[in-house]
Parts: sequence; C-alpha cells; structure tokens
Amino acid sequence: MRKNIYVVIFMLLASMSNANTFNFKSELIGNPGIVSIETGLTISKVRTAQNNGKSYLIGSSFEGTVIGVSYKGKVLWKNKLSGFMNHDVWCRDITGDGKDEILVANANGTIYCLNSKGKTLWSFKKNDAPMYAVYAINKGKESFVVAGGFDKSIYYLSSKGELVKEIKSKTFSIEKPWSKYKKEMPESNVCTANFIRSVKKADGSEVLVLLGMNNHMNVPGTLYFFNALEDVPFKKVSIKAPKELKRKIRIRPLGDFKTADINNDGNEEVILGASAHVNDLLVTTYDLANDKFSFRPISKVKFGYDITHNVIIKQNNKTTYLTRVGSQIRLYTPNATAKQAERLMSKYAYNDMVKDEITGNVILASAQSGGSCIHIINTEHKNWKKEFKNLEPKGKIAQIINNTNAVRDQLKKYKKASVQGKSQPVYLMTEKVPDSELALKNEIDKKYKNPIFLNSLHMRNVESFDRSSLANAKYRKTRDRRKKYTLSSQEAVGQITSQYTDYPGVAYWAGHGNDPFMFSINTTKKVIDNAKGKKTVLIYPEVEDHVKENLDFLVNDLLYPLAKYAQGKNANVFLRSKNVFWLGSNYLESWSRLMSGEFADVFVPSMEETTDKSMELSLAGRMGMWTSGAVNSWGTRAVPDNVSYDRARQLGYQRLPNHFLRMLIFHTSNGAQFINNFAVDQEYMSIYWELIAKGALYVPKRNEILSISPVHLSMQHPDHHFLNDGANVKWTAFYNEEFENNNPFVMSRLNGTWPGAAVTEWDFSRYAAGVKERRLNFLAPYQNGLVLITPPQEGVFAQKDAVRGKLSNNLHPLYKNIMKEYITDGRNYYSADGKETYKADEYYKVIENDIKQSAKKLPITVSGDVAWVVAQTSPNNLRLTLIDNGYVNPEKSEAIVKFNTITPVKIKDVLSGEEFQQTKASTTINIPLGGFRFIDVELKNELK
Repeated sequence: MRKNIYVVIFMLLASMSNANTFNFKSELIGNPGIVSIETGLTISKVRTAQNNGKSYLIGSSFEGTVIGVSYKGKVLWKNKLSGFMNHDVWCRDITGDGKDEILVANANGTIYCLNSKGKTLWSFKKNDAPMYAVYAINKGKESFVVAGGFDKSIYYLSSKGELVKEIKSKTFSIEKPWSKYKKEMPESNVCTANFIRSVKKADGSEVLVLLGMNNHMNVPGTLYFFNALEDVPFKKVSIKAPKELKRKIRIRPLGDFKTADINNDGNEEVILGASAHVNDLLVTTYDLANDKFSFRPISKVKFGYDITHNVIIKQNNKTTYLTRVGSQIRLYTPNATAKQAERLMSKYAYNDMVKDEITGNVILASAQSGGSCIHIINTEHKNWKKEFKNLEPKGKIAQIINNTNAVRDQLKKYKKASVQGKSQPVYLMTEKVPDSELALKNEIDKKYKNPIFLNSLHMRNVESFDRSSLANAKYRKTRDRRKKYTLSSQEAVGQITSQYTDYPGVAYWAGHGNDPFMFSINTTKKVIDNAKGKKTVLIYPEVEDHVKENLDFLVNDLLYPLAKYAQGKNANVFLRSKNVFWLGSNYLESWSRLMSGEFADVFVPSMEETTDKSMELSLAGRMGMWTSGAVNSWGTRAVPDNVSYDRARQLGYQRLPNHFLRMLIFHTSNGAQFINNFAVDQEYMSIYWELIAKGALYVPKRNEILSISPVHLSMQHPDHHFLNDGANVKWTAFYNEEFENNNPFVMSRLNGTWPGAAVTEWDFSRYAAGVKERRLNFLAPYQNGLVLITPPQEGVFAQKDAVRGKLSNNLHPLYKNIMKEYITDGRNYYSADGKETYKADEYYKVIENDIKQSAKKLPITVSGDVAWVVAQTSPNNLRLTLIDNGYVNPEKSEAIVKFNTITPVKIKDVLSGEEFQQTKASTTINIPLGGFRFIDVELKNELK
C-alpha cells in the first residue's frame, strides 16, 4: 500500500515538473505561468477556436499545415492543405452547430473551410493571386465568409463556400500610387485586402472593416467600413498622423489588426500594429464611435524588423495593452506615458500573438528563429512575467543549439587533411567581434590568416562638396536623409584613413542609391592611395537607377572612373544591388563595361535580398557573372530584413541567427569571398569563422566547383516587363488576370502581388532551381546542379568587345566539352542566331529535360530538402557540403547522394568521422535540424 502511495506521489511530482511542456490551468498544484507545447512545426500563426463553449488552439505552420491542439498539449489533428503558406486564419461558427469552423486564406489563391476535426469542408478559388485576408460575419440568421487578396476584389461566400457576390475595389478604393522614378505603377483607386475584420457596436451589431493597401512597404492604407453585404463603404478613414505629430512619428505598413472595447463604452476600437524597422514601430488605435486616432511609438528595441502584436488584458483591474515587440512585452494603460510602460525583456521574438477570449490566456506562436512551440501565458499567474523573461523554447530551438554545439566540439579535434588545397581568402567586411570572441579572432589572425577581418566603418557624417560641376541634375540635388553632410575632403580622408591602423583593411559606405556621391570621387581616390596597399572595400548599396540618363552619368562619371583608378590597388567596389539586378539590369547597355570583364578585379556583385522573391535567381546570376569572368569575386549579405518577402508581415527579429549561418556556409562553399554580415549573435556566428579558418568549410575557386549544371541560361537584352516585374516588389496591386493568362514568362510573379505564391509550371525557378513558391529561397535545392544565368557565349547576342573570355575556360576542366547554352530575355527563349523565338510555357520542357539528362555527367548529384555544393579539394578528393535548406523553418533532412561518373573508395564526414557506404551508386546522409555536414569523397583515381 505504501509503495502505491509513493508511486502516486512520484507520478504527481513528475506531472508537475513537466507541466510547462504539456498542460495549462490544470488542477495540478504549482501550475506554471507559461506553458510551452511542442508541435514539431514552425508555427507562424496562432488562433483559438471554440467547441461547444470550450476553447482549443489552432496553429498554422510555415509550410501551410493547419493543426488543432488541446490545452493539454495534444495535437488533435493536422491538415496539410495545399502545401503553400496561409496568409490568414480565422475561426468562427458559420454552420450553427456550436463548433467553430477554421477559415484559411492560402497563398495559392484559395479560401479553405475546415471543421472542428480538421477536415476540409469546402474550398473556393477564383484565380492564382494569393488570398490574404479572411473573416466571417453574421447578417440576420445567416453567416457569410468575407475574403480578399491580391486580385483587388472582396468576395462574400455562403457558409457552404458558394460565391454570393464579388465587390471590386475599383468601386470604392481611394489608394493612389506614386513614384520618384520612371517605374511602371499599378492603377489608381484599387487596393488589396490587408485585413478584413469587424467592429462590434454597443447595440451588439457588427460593422465590417477592410484595411486596404496598395503598397506593403511605404503606406499604412485606409480603413473602409461597410455594413454587411453592402457594396459601398459608409466610411473611409485614411490612416495618417495629425499635423502636430507628423514630425514625431512615421506610420508604416500594418501587420496586426485587433479589436477591443478599450474605453468601456460598449463600442470596440480598432488596434493596429506596425510592421516595420524597430525605429518606426507604432501602436495605432482608432475609435470609430468618436472618429479619433491615438498613436503610441514603441522605442528602445534593438536593431531589427518586427510587428507590434497587441492584445488587451486586465492588470490590477485596469484595462492594459499587452504589446509584443521584438523580444519584449510592453504593458501600459491607454493613457500611460512611454516611461510608465512596463518592459519585460526576454530572449526570443515570436511569430504571432492572440488572446483566448474564453480563458483569458495569451497565446504566442513559435520563436522567429525557427522555433516549434506554441506558448500559453496565464497573465493572472503571479510568476508569468518572470517566466517570460526566462523563456527558453524547447523543440527546434533547443535542437539547433545542441546541433551547433556538437559541431563546435568536433571542430576542436579537427585537423585539415594534408592533401587539401588552399581555400580562397574570405573577407569579413562588417563583423563586430565582442570581447567574448576576441581570443578566437586573434587566434585566427595569427595562426590561420583566413578569414580576414576588415575594420567596418559606419559614418554618420559624410562629405559636403561643391556639386555644381556635376552635369546631372538629379545627383547635384540628391542627398541621403540618414547622413549629415558636414565633412571637408581633408576631414573625410583623415577619418577613413585612420581606421586602417591595426587592421588589414577597411570597408565602408562610399555611396548609396539615394546618393552615390556621399564622397567626391577625388576624396575616394585619396582614401585608396592612403590605404598603402591594404584592402579597401567601397560599399555601394542600391545604385541602380531606372532613368537611362541618370544611370549613364552614374556609371560613366563615378563607378567606371573609380574602378579604373582602383585596379591593381587592392580595392573593390562592392555593388549591393536588389531584386533581379544581377540577372536583368546588369545586361542593360549602361553596364556593358562591367559585364565585359574590363574591371573584373574590382567589381564585386552582391545583394540586398530584402523584399525580394528571387534569391535562387540572384545566386545563379552572381555565380554566372563570376564563372563567366565578368568579375573575379562575388559577395553576399546577411541582415535581419533578409527574411522579409512581405513587408506588411515583417518578422525579422531572429535572435538565433542559424538561418544566417547556413546561408553563409552555402554561399561560401560556392566561392563567395566578400561577406557583409550584420551582428545579431556573434558568439553563435563565430563558428562560421572557425569553420573557414580550420578548412572544414572549403572555399573553392570557380574552376574547382563540380556542382554546376552543364546547362546554363544566358540573358540577352532583358524584356522590359520582366525588369519592371522584378523591380516592383513593393506595390501589391499589379494583378491583371487577362495579362497573366496570355503572357507566360521564363521568370515571373516577382512583384509585390505574389508573396508566398506558387511559381508557374514553366518558371525557371521551378524546373531549374527546384523551388515551388515565391518566398525565402536562399537555400534552393538545385538537385540537378546549379543552373547558371550568364552573359551569352555564342551567336548574335554575345558581347563582341568582352575581354572576359569564355565561360567554359573558367570552369573545371570536366565542363570543357559538355556545356549547353539557352538564350532568354526573361520572357521568351531564342535561338543563338536570333531567328527563332520560343514561348516560355512550351519550350521549358526541352530545357528541363536537358538539365535532367545533363546532370548525369556530373560526378555527384543530390536530392532531398538540402542545399549542396561539390568542389575538388585535391586530385583524389571531393568536398560535398550539405545544408538543411529550411531557411527559417529548419527540419532534420535527408540527402540522397548519387554517384554518376565516379566510384568512391571512401565517403566520410570530415568533422564527425562517420563513414557512409554506397549502395547501387548512391548513399543516404542525414542532416541535423538547422545543420550542415562536410563530406570528403575519396576517389581511387585522379579526377581531371
């Protein structure tokens, strides 16, 4: 009997100790303030649903799986739906059975309705434009689903999914586009549905409210208030600050929409959370009953990009805002000052936040760093604040940290093989080395000498010089609002030159697309001279201009003269461009001297991937330039807003930069030498330095890489619409169904209309890169080898005065006689003589088949959810780099490695020592979650 009592007590204590992983508000003694439920999925959105008066949790994962989860931590059901992301989820009983249906707005253009068991009841799709907002509203005894997205229409659906009516935004929208440049703009008086929700009035009735926008980067949009089923809004409210506040706040796009009765008058107010850089984070409240706005800036958040998620709770019997921003929670009453707000500092940021109106619980989605838990906060619990401050998510976050630590331990014992060749030098241009990592940096500097740490110089003050002699009106007048123009030439040269002391070189902004002339060209030349042979990297972000006369002036009066002067002086011009620049704009006539290879030792192509949907394309474009000989180096950038493919949902506050680490490993193993990294957690990222230093991460020359497809795509003068589509990533209202149906493109769906959307069957991104959607494809699988995008090599489109030589001469000798070229302008394909034109949606089958067949000529190909690179490290050794390709949704993955033209004698992980056996010319290698592996493939005979 006593033994049984002990067993019961033991089980009770065990339950209590594990309560924070599976239970909440249970009857167990010692119930915690925060419960973390492990789901195994990267949960992007959370909601709560009701089942006969009891609530449970709904989660939507990064890849679009919807799950139901009980408060006891049990996953009740899963529905993978389309396999594409869900932009919005809403729960409401629309059938009258006491159980909420789950409504989902999917990126493939579909509205789904699920029942309380997760079964799909019906779906509605009008076209391929992503659905972005969904809601349900009652009118009388009937319930209607209201949905909208990027096709600029609002749809009313019956509770059975039947179309009741379509309201085109053209009939009511007041949104207006604008442009400082001669870009193509969307039409006026149309909008996309950022949010569709309702506001409850004191009499219990509901008013439908649409938050309409036409740009997800620069505007908050307009609130349109409708009575249910009416075609025209009865009120339109532009979201803008009063004149007296305009200088103090900057209203940005909105990523959170909640409603609550804040002033206790029976009418709900609208609470809007900004989606922005942390300097512009804002909570905006609108009182419909009194037609009044209030604004609360959110300050003192470390650098990053995020959404201010809001709920209203009771604290000390007072109505209180609970705002999640970055890795903090702010608590404040409606009339409190900024100083009176309570700040709870934690470690991680979270993807979403809602309040369960039945239980009062506050629900957090997974950590933005790739977490997999749903977190439940009981704000009535006395310890919840302390527990939030100390919250360390389990599941994926813990696995990532453990897997990285395992690599660190392996590195301590690792010694580079004596036969391994020498890696290329890697320049860490913008690393900030904390005190905790100085010993490692000093060891690398002294013992290994690679990577090379440059001094990163950030200058708030730049040169003020007489621009009257500049022949271009734009650049005479333009200035960057982030800079102060105060320095003389002598002062600028002195400040920059002083930074070379104790460093092998300096990297700094010499200009920007907003103002390339932050320093006069003579001042920059003096800096290069004063460097006395040390490395100088001149960073020029976003220096693309869409007006030819401006672009010609920019290159002919600044960049080309500067490049000519820099040749032979250990100086580089780091062009940090955006969008489709390196597979489109660089093929315009103005950039012909760059593309010819005239300045191959100076120019370094790199990217700002923010808001882009074309990462797999920019990689192919930059590597195509490098392998063609147009440039002799290429670079990359890791920064918090890399994760933004949709600025209205700007979740760029990853505190564990595992996504940075894997992307940089991938790019470096493909030969990238110039690294523009933003310091988020350098103690974590320092493993990257050590991998390069010790040689586990091999940095190949272009003639050592063996994972390039023998098929390459060459870009002739780019199609005008293709360029505009690729550059117009901010406007959300471009959708034109007739144009889409009648104009197939080789590369398309790149503008702001298509976040997370499916690529077409004939898109290069699908058939060549192996990706399915327009979202964060930094680690594309390219399972048949990386298909380069290059300058034309043969025929009428080849550049006649190019000094760069032939592509095949720069590659591994294996490629000498097996390369196959196809020509495109981004819209169609062309024969080498220019006489034949082939449609994108037909001819892709020829190229796709050729890519698959040509892959058999490569020594190794890899399939699975991995990014991969093969490089030759010695005559008898190949280095296979394998990386988990889930960028912000890491997964334990499996690489199927196929040996096509070689028979290895040994296959070994260079860090762990694990050996792999091949069966039928292949082997399977498991990649840890958020991890990577470096595999040595030893050959019996030399590979020539």
